Amino acid sequence: MEINKDTKILIVGLGLIGGTYAQALSDQGYEVGAVARRKETIDFALDKGWIRHGRWEVDEDYIGDFDLVVFALYPHIFLEWIRDHQHCLKSGALLTDVTGVKRSVVYAVQDMLRDDLEFIGAHPMAGREKSGVEYAEKEVFYDANYIVTPTEKNTPEAVAACEQLGRLLGFRTIARLSPEEHDEMVGFLSQLTHLIAVALMVCKDSTQLVRYTGDSFRDLTRIAKVNDVMWTELFLLNKDELLRQTDIFMEKMSQLRDNLANGDAEAIRAMMRLSRERREYFDK
Repeated sequence: MEINKDTKILIVGLGLIGGTYAQALSDQGYEVGAVARRKETIDFALDKGWIRHGRWEVDEDYIGDFDLVVFALYPHIFLEWIRDHQHCLKSGALLTDVTGVKRSVVYAVQDMLRDDLEFIGAHPMAGREKSGVEYAEKEVFYDANYIVTPTEKNTPEAVAACEQLGRLLGFRTIARLSPEEHDEMVGFLSQLTHLIAVALMVCKDSTQLVRYTGDSFRDLTRIAKVNDVMWTELFLLNKDELLRQTDIFMEKMSQLRDNLANGDAEAIRAMMRLSRERREYFDK
């Protein structure tokens, strides 16, 4: 399918990311509806003009009216929703998501999905350290990356539509990865960094340290203000890959510690030079 101004788009889960999708798409004139758990969430989005209509409960007639459905739910809730409510969806509808893990989600959804529906995974690599629709801000997508995770069950038309959605949302880069490649990548770039930030914050009581800290500590721990429910689920669903990435990190940390203990200035400098060289790629 091609997304055009006649395409009706439903956001299921109107939190930070779902709200940002709604805001970005409505601002371009698309008809966007939403399903959320709380009436207050729907009312807020309606007041902002980010959705044209919405429901705070599963309404079969309402859900069956949409061509494109974006699921912005925790992984286990997403799987439960598909199991319990996919019969409501319009025949021929295209489904996508924003979930931060893919192997445990994409194949499970595709295996249980009706033959007249298609699901293609996607992951917007953007967000904030706060949750809730009230913190939605479409500008967070503008310098960010968007990953599509097709499988052999996906049609070229669905892949193209999912990539088009990423462009409509304003992402800087649209990429394709398999679910396996995605989980390896996100295990290192996202989950490991959150793991490190959490570990750093629990090393010491920071109540008094806040009076003395500089930008380096703030920058390193910005993402430590995690949603513990969501991130614990993501960690465990990608446990094997996150453990591999953690082992790699601990090996390098031990190497750096040994160089420090041995007073090996040249070895320390060599690691720093390699670090600087690799970090510079992210500034281009």
